[in-house]
Parts: sequence; C-alpha cells; structure tokens
Amino acid sequence: MIDRRYIGHTMPAFAVGVETGRLRFFAKATDQSDPVYIDEAAANAVGYPGLPVPPTFFFCLEMESPNPAAVRDLLGLDYRRLLHGEQGFTYHTMAFAGDTLTFEQRIEDIYDKKNGALEFVVRKTRVSNQRAELVAELRCITVMRND
Repeated sequence: MIDRRYIGHTMPAFAVGVETGRLRFFAKATDQSDPVYIDEAAANAVGYPGLPVPPTFFFCLEMESPNPAAVRDLLGLDYRRLLHGEQGFTYHTMAFAGDTLTFEQRIEDIYDKKNGALEFVVRKTRVSNQRAELVAELRCITVMRND
C-alpha cells in the first residue's frame, strides 16, 4: 500500500522558460491551424505579447522538472504497474513565449478502490508566471495496479 503520510507533501518548485521554437513545434505536432500559435506577427495583431502557450502544453513544461519521476520515486511506485488515470487543467490567465513559469507540485490525495487492488495518487500542480500570477492548475491521477 502507498503510504498515506505523503498526502500534502510538496515537491521542490522549479522554473521553466517558455521558448518560441518549442511552442511552434508543439503547434505543428498538434496540427494547430490558428496562426497566433505559429506566427508572432499574428499573435501581436490580436494583442498578445508573443506566441501563446497552448492549453495542454503545460503538461510538456511540467516534464522539465529536474526529476520528472520524483513523485513516483518518493512513493516507490513500480512503473510496470502504473496507469495514467486522468489529466485535467484549470486556466486562470494566459502564458506566452518569453515567460518563466514556476511549477509547484503537491500530492493532494492517495486512496484505493477494489479492496486495495487499485491505488490512486492525485497530484496537483500550481503554475505561476514571473509576476507571481497564477496561470494554471494541473491535476493528474496516477493509478497503481496491485495484482
């Protein structure tokens, strides 16, 4: 069983710079047709200071953590029995190329179902910009199969 004493545990915060080239690559990879995600002039024309960060790109930026597996390592989770259960985003303000975003991860909950056959780890990540404005909240649920 995953040790419930880690509920509320926070990981060290880390910062990631948002790069224009990576945003363009992501827009191309996700077949984004809106020019504001690719062309800085189009982004500026609608009042944006740079290319906007597409909504799900926060997940990619979160993987820039010094140790993307830190929560799994802390809890002793076995990769061979893990499932990605759920991913959710709540947006508060936009982020743009050139921003520096800080990610703060917290283990929100640990619980089980089916008499312990499935264990769930809920991680919430707060994302703020260089002005300390809350940009987004990410929610991820990892499932551990105990069979």
